[in-house]
Amino acid sequence: MGSPVLGFSIATDPPARLDKALSRDVPASAALSRTRLARLLAQGCVRVNGAPAHDPKARVQAGDRIEIDLPPPEESHMRAQPIALDVVHEDAALIVVNKPAGMVVHPAPGSAEGTLVNALLHHCGDSLSGVGGARRPGIVHRIDKDTSGLLVVAKSDRAHHGLAAQFERHSVERLYRAVAHGVPDAGDPRLRGLRGIGFEPGGIVRITTQLARHRTDRQKQQVVFQGGRHAVTRVRVAERFGKPPVASLLDCWLETGRTHQIRVHMAHAGHALIGDPVYGGRHRASAKALSAAAAAVVHGFGRQALHAAVLGFTHPVSGQAMRFEAPLPADMEELLAALRRPAVDTPA
Repeated sequence: MGSPVLGFSIATDPPARLDKALSRDVPASAALSRTRLARLLAQGCVRVNGAPAHDPKARVQAGDRIEIDLPPPEESHMRAQPIALDVVHEDAALIVVNKPAGMVVHPAPGSAEGTLVNALLHHCGDSLSGVGGARRPGIVHRIDKDTSGLLVVAKSDRAHHGLAAQFERHSVERLYRAVAHGVPDAGDPRLRGLRGIGFEPGGIVRITTQLARHRTDRQKQQVVFQGGRHAVTRVRVAERFGKPPVASLLDCWLETGRTHQIRVHMAHAGHALIGDPVYGGRHRASAKALSAAAAAVVHGFGRQALHAAVLGFTHPVSGQAMRFEAPLPADMEELLAALRRPAVDTPA
């Protein structure tokens, strides 16, 4: 059997170039990106009025008939691996997983295997209808290796484009739970005097900066106010620990989703996340304000205390509102249990 053929006509007032006309007029249901269309042109899969077309700069006219051969997706060069996944939801278009801390999302130098993508290739198998012309999962957002929590992954081109558009519009609900050194209190004059910090009703601290690669350490991000990427995090204190309070459980909402955003923003605010090996600085838990046991647990916590707890979006195919929650993992629950213990036992 031959490849399926997508047919449509060029609408009125087309752009001067074929590639731009294709991008404008290709049916949205086909979910073909500009990159995929360019590849199909180069592969000789596009015909204009029955004649093969290769030149992206060729002129077209309104009413020209377009046919595009859609070859089956190529097999991914990445290896499928039978790695257990915590699947929260799955359908024909997408899958939502609760990623454990320690798992890299996408293969990269130094992490070629054992990633979420390797696991998804095995788990999804033939249900992956192809993203960008390859049989692979469509990663539309990521969380750090040592951050746990919810991720949505596309299984088709249509789902990939629909989800990516929502992330670009910042319409996806993303709530993280974090445990930080200190308490970001709106009444703190130091915090009020810090550039990029604002306050909203309900005790919410808004952190608005730009983020860019660190000048000397290319593995890190840093707060800048010129030349970076716009980043907004909202933070609200959910619980305080210690007498006086020296740590806090935070709800963090992402308006944007930049690399290491919450970790960098909280460090900028002077409230780095407990366990953060990159942005944690020299914060030490006070054994006087906490119990000695709690201070030891804080000191020994082996990763940034950050969990992607809530993920909400519109299903890119059905249009249904979707919202998922993932409970805190065991290590963060143990950290909170230690922080809740009184510093001094009260007499019976």
